[in-house]
Amino acid sequence: MKTNQPTVQTVTITADTAGQRIDNFLRTMLKGVPKSMIYRVLRKGEVRVNKKRIKPEYKLEDGDIIRIPPVRVAEREESVVSAKLDKVAALEHCILYEDDHILVMNKPSGTAVHGGSGLSFGVIEGLRALRPDAKFLELVHRLDRETSGVLLVAKKRSALRSLHEQLRLKTMQKDYLALVRGQWQSHCKVVQAPLLKNVLQSGERIVRVDAEGKPSETRFKVEERFEFSTLVKASPVTGRTHQIRVHTLHAGHPIAFDDRYGDREFDQQLEQTDLNRLFLHAASLRFEHPSTGETMRVEAPMDKTLHRCLTVLRAQKS
Repeated sequence: MKTNQPTVQTVTITADTAGQRIDNFLRTMLKGVPKSMIYRVLRKGEVRVNKKRIKPEYKLEDGDIIRIPPVRVAEREESVVSAKLDKVAALEHCILYEDDHILVMNKPSGTAVHGGSGLSFGVIEGLRALRPDAKFLELVHRLDRETSGVLLVAKKRSALRSLHEQLRLKTMQKDYLALVRGQWQSHCKVVQAPLLKNVLQSGERIVRVDAEGKPSETRFKVEERFEFSTLVKASPVTGRTHQIRVHTLHAGHPIAFDDRYGDREFDQQLEQTDLNRLFLHAASLRFEHPSTGETMRVEAPMDKTLHRCLTVLRAQKS
């Protein structure tokens, strides 16, 4: 017999959550509940703000008291989260820094940042399961599924607004490490190439350099040279989908083990290194703390697979 029957919730809005629409607020509060059901309970007047019926576009104000009716969270989502308990527990060890405003983690390769596109579970769902009492947890930015490294999560809406503003103003510094094919030319310090995103029938996203695309810029610096490859630091100025992967390809140096934009022959040359994943790692992130204003720089160590690859390549050099 189930004991976790949903009950009426009463929520008081604080300054941190004020200003957003009630429908968006409910979608955050009621994870797993279909949008259609959220709009149904709003339409039927089951959701009350200060004991009054409201429309979906109503904007919440500081001090509003919301009555949320008992709504069952989709059982499918519950079962997905419970089936991934091991992954959820492992996320705890990936946290690099946490306070009342932000959480920074070292995302493992192979884990999506959020569910969707055929994936029902990702880092953000895992963190919400790990922090069930957290009222607000939202991604500040994204990393490709196969990319590892620093991922920033906001724990307050005000923090999210501040960090998004830093992204908009391009004051947040992101540095990635990528192992690319061949000898990167030292004089190639910036790649500026417009990127156009296409979505295939399968739902897969493919990005290419195209004059009709959005302006995109990545800065590069050679970190280490090997016999047939180069370790580069890539610092994206803009934040387009697959930007670093497509810009390295455009420069003639695709990233190792890139299943969309890579070079199979190059991957085979790395066979002795046991590399089996995209060699793209978000190594560090510099930003202004949304509450204290302090400049923070968080570094994420590479996983064992990337470390071993570089160790073998260094041994081959000597």
